[in-house]
Amino acid sequence: MMSLHSMDAALASQMASIALSHIRREYPNRLDHVLTGPEDLQSPRALHPVFYGSFDWHSCVHSYWLLATLLRVHPEIPESAAIREIFDHALTPQNIAGECAYLAQPSSAGFERPYGWAWLLELQSELLRHNSNWAGGLEPLAVAFVTRFRQWLPRATYPVRAGTHGNTAFALRLACDYANAAQDEGFRLILHAAARRWYANDANCQCREPGGEDFLSPSLVEAQCMGVVLARDEFRDWFHKFLPRLRQGEPHCLFQPAIVSDRSDGRIVHLDGLNLSRAWSWFEIAGLLAPDDRVRRLAIDTAEHHLSAALPSITGHYMGEHWLATYALLAVSARVQRQS
Repeated sequence: MMSLHSMDAALASQMASIALSHIRREYPNRLDHVLTGPEDLQSPRALHPVFYGSFDWHSCVHSYWLLATLLRVHPEIPESAAIREIFDHALTPQNIAGECAYLAQPSSAGFERPYGWAWLLELQSELLRHNSNWAGGLEPLAVAFVTRFRQWLPRATYPVRAGTHGNTAFALRLACDYANAAQDEGFRLILHAAARRWYANDANCQCREPGGEDFLSPSLVEAQCMGVVLARDEFRDWFHKFLPRLRQGEPHCLFQPAIVSDRSDGRIVHLDGLNLSRAWSWFEIAGLLAPDDRVRRLAIDTAEHHLSAALPSITGHYMGEHWLATYALLAVSARVQRQS
């Protein structure tokens, strides 16, 4: 589980302030929405009573996760009252019923699969740690996405190894957090079985990263996924077969932060997210390796390098500002967890 108890309160406040500036900002907005007739032409807020802000549905969801996490670990920050007010007014039975009604439409079958599904479950896993009614409010929506995972995974013959929203390893990694927090053993077994089916036999990974629009490292996030699925010794054996040349600094592309040439371009700025998510990945992987493993020190140094490269850029232009703080929080969380 994530821990931020040694995180600087000023950084926590900055991240919270960023999320509060856009979590209820309805426009600009990029909808994942299928039109079946003129009656489907509705505003983001009419379609999504809770998650209508932050440019798109999934970014709004993980901005709620960011705020909930910061509130738990730094309840003293000046933004705490505003965070509580938003959660109290958003996570009502009526609003959640509206989100569930949208999912129930036949045209919404593929809505936000699997990225948004996983982030909603990650949000619920965080809310389960709070002494509030928020998790109970969100539960019907979480149950709906668990049902979707259960129905979809047996039909998903192949994994998606993209560096963007379709990546299946990332989705399983977050969904496992929920299965553990909710103590849903049946769901956990389904997630683990899918990960083993897709990734257990992978070896000698040929990295061609980064892609020009990546915000995830397909190779590193796969390793993270297997790190939560496999026992520690089993993971170490798998990992060194998967990336066997790490001790020689290969593949070189995994150790160098990506260059971000234009932060006003919504796709190019994904690369800031790649640097932050790589830091998260490397910190988590380092925590799974043996203390005397030379790759462990390399992983930590690389994570620090990526975090330093991207953290100053989590604000400045809305194309990155509406989501990058979430990935900064993932990275900083993993860094603190490794040190604790």
